[in-house]
Amino acid sequence: MTPLDRFLALPTSFNEGHKRGLTSVCSAHPLVIEAALLEASEAEETPCIEATCNQVNQDGGYTGMTPQDFRDLVFSIARKLEIDPDGILLGGDHLGPNPWRDLPAKEAMAKALTMTHAYAAAGFGKIHLDASMSCADDPTPLPAKTVAERAALLAQAAEEGAASAGHPLPGYIIGTEVPVPGGAAEALDHVVVSNPQDAEETISLHQESFKSNKLDAALDRVVALVVQPGVEFGQTDIHRYNRIEARDLIAWRDAAGKLVFEAHSTDYQTAQALTELVVDGFAILKVGPGLTFALREAYYALDQIAGDISAEYEAGTLAGVMEDVMQRNPKYWQPYVEGDADEQYRQRHEGLSDRIRYLWPDAAAVAAIDRLMMQFADKTISVEQLGKHYPDLKVTAPMTARDVIIQAVRQALSGYTSACKQG
Repeated sequence: MTPLDRFLALPTSFNEGHKRGLTSVCSAHPLVIEAALLEASEAEETPCIEATCNQVNQDGGYTGMTPQDFRDLVFSIARKLEIDPDGILLGGDHLGPNPWRDLPAKEAMAKALTMTHAYAAAGFGKIHLDASMSCADDPTPLPAKTVAERAALLAQAAEEGAASAGHPLPGYIIGTEVPVPGGAAEALDHVVVSNPQDAEETISLHQESFKSNKLDAALDRVVALVVQPGVEFGQTDIHRYNRIEARDLIAWRDAAGKLVFEAHSTDYQTAQALTELVVDGFAILKVGPGLTFALREAYYALDQIAGDISAEYEAGTLAGVMEDVMQRNPKYWQPYVEGDADEQYRQRHEGLSDRIRYLWPDAAAVAAIDRLMMQFADKTISVEQLGKHYPDLKVTAPMTARDVIIQAVRQALSGYTSACKQG
């Protein structure tokens, strides 16, 4: 079976009792992608790599990449690892007008349709349709019927995009969660689990809209519904999964017996919580900032080790450069931090939403990373040095600096791997 076939078969397989999941890695960082491909390949699972509408679109997004560019990046990494690109499932996340929501709806949707067509034309087989955000001339919140009507238009664009390039027609994810892509901007006082009535309405309205647009065949390829299972994270706090709080939603899905759920913002959940999510029907687990958080931890630990081993390098150099980069780009973090100056500094560098992830491509950041990695060249780092500066990393033998980074990301992914191999 192809990765797309396995993805499309997920609800049927799950409802037959095979409670296996899919880890969906949402990141454009090459080292995170590499680690994710290695983790999935060695576990004999389907690698699923996603890009969001804000990261990647026809205008370049904040990464500067189009969907075809992103596909080329992922596949080039795979080939270097001797992993068959045909075994990778590419996903487009929150595809809709969100990047252009400051425009009137007609203009924003025109751009969203172009983007969705481009994703499907580039061979992305997992398409999350999300038209839930209000545009400049829309009411807030947007009526659920309007959301479904716009989602059907996006699906039509995806169908046409895939067909135009000779790709198999994609599978779809419908629905959305709170907050919109990018992460929670405020402290989490409480997280409200989606109720079955809203889930039922979302499915019903999408069915009506798809059928009215003669998209019955596409409707058969809707795999999952995005809901809020009661998991979220902000800059400083994590809302852990509690299956008791989600029991009504779980019971509704079990009775409905068709779609599975896709859970967003599962970063920082425990391995046990991830396993419970999969078993309870949240078969697709999205993760992103938690992986770049691990990447940042590895970089900062290596910075400290470089200060120990090199007379030409001062520990803390990387953090200093990144602070300058963040101060030059406040839009990426300012709405997300709070507290006094010291606390804001900590949140810029160590906040769980990992706002620093947007800034690794900055020229100054790239130069700082290059200089850091030059301190190690082909040297290995001892277990003792890693234990001193990165005690959370599980290591049993010396490692190169690059392997430290890959291991850090894979360690963050390990709970997902075990959770998705259940049943």
